[in-house]
Amino acid sequence: MSSEKVLVVDDEEHILELARLYLSREGYQVDSVADGAQALARFNQGKPDLVVLDIMLPGLDGLSICKEIRKQSQVPIIMLTARDEVTDKVVGLELGADDYLTKPFHPQELVARAKALLRRTRQEPDQPEVIRAGGLEIDLARHEVRQGEKRVQLRPKEFDLLALLARHPGRVYQRTELLDLVWGYDFPGYTRTVDVHVQQVREKLASAGVTDPSIDTVWGVGYRLEVKAA
Repeated sequence: MSSEKVLVVDDEEHILELARLYLSREGYQVDSVADGAQALARFNQGKPDLVVLDIMLPGLDGLSICKEIRKQSQVPIIMLTARDEVTDKVVGLELGADDYLTKPFHPQELVARAKALLRRTRQEPDQPEVIRAGGLEIDLARHEVRQGEKRVQLRPKEFDLLALLARHPGRVYQRTELLDLVWGYDFPGYTRTVDVHVQQVREKLASAGVTDPSIDTVWGVGYRLEVKAA
């Protein structure tokens, strides 16, 4: 049984029940709360390993809670939103959320994303705040990519993809593995998402004049980051 703790914050009782049921089946210790003020208090008391956080809450909203949590902790956060709006998702990710789900969602997808985030946290316990690869600096705390004084503008998932590849330059990642580690789910039908994001990162690096490092395709397998300069 897992000793990892998950805090679920949502004002809809049926969502709390489903989250408790499905996450508990996987061995997680699940705590739940229905409003924002209690959420922060429960977070400070319980020190969970993962937070599932609804945006629309009575009292203190989820975005404000996310911001407060990030002042003291890098615990993984999955945001929940009832609206399929880009603004909610972008703001949540910029405030430090690691992933999001739009309601209604299947509880098995929540479990899959929770597993992926917790696994990634276990695998990277001592990651540096700044990763250096070739001519790039990838600042995890600031969520910035820099070449010298120039910033390379990447969207959140593009940043996460580049950061993952840069942690292990030369290592070949399969598309399904990247989908699992970066997006938090492992459904093979979505691997096209990986290809699109890799292409977007390549284009943005090229537009910024970055030639080292490069993202190379390993045909029939996946992608790796190649660094020329030691």
